[in-house]
Amino acid sequence: MSLDYIATSQAPGAIGPYSQAVRAGNTVYFSGQTPIDPATGALVDGDISAQTHRVFDNLAAVAKAAGGSFAQVVRVGIYVTDLANFAVVNGIMAEYFQQPYPARSTIQVAALPKAAQVEIDMIMVLD
Repeated sequence: MSLDYIATSQAPGAIGPYSQAVRAGNTVYFSGQTPIDPATGALVDGDISAQTHRVFDNLAAVAKAAGGSFAQVVRVGIYVTDLANFAVVNGIMAEYFQQPYPARSTIQVAALPKAAQVEIDMIMVLD
């Protein structure tokens, strides 16, 4: 099986030894995206809402670079530093995905890189 390493300047570059996404066959595995503005390399200003929108915009850019879209996402992993933001993140996710929604887990973590409030990874299966 060949692997295709996905990279786009429309999403932040990796801040460690990993790729934005890797395509193995027709499955694309996304690394976690944090709310970093790809134009500035800085964490976006704002609350959990602004940060979550930035993360989904980053993921959309990587999905497009891989030849897909959110319609092909089968799993989403969400990591938040405060589960009190669960409802806000749910509402924003519903803006980017349509029913039937992908499988998902949401996990509270102690901290995220650059003091982000949210990080999201995904798995997408291309047609």
